[in-house]
Amino acid sequence: MTGIFSWLALGLVVGILAKWIMPGKDPGGLIVTILIGIAGAMVGGWIGTMIGFGSVTGFDIRSLAVATGGALLLLFGWRRLKG
Repeated sequence: MTGIFSWLALGLVVGILAKWIMPGKDPGGLIVTILIGIAGAMVGGWIGTMIGFGSVTGFDIRSLAVATGGALLLLFGWRRLKG
């Protein structure tokens, strides 16, 4: 159960960071921000593992950077699709 709360907390932090770094008209409030952050952590972890940088393993600076990069990539893709 603590794993779920960790993912939610990481998702919230990463989603907020991504929306702060890349401001603009995006969908949603808190729930969408968390979902973008969680999905970004998954995408960032997958890409990071593929290129040898590492994955999202916990709540540390490297994992936060990887997850935020993934969330930024998702926001960019969303805007390109909608734009």
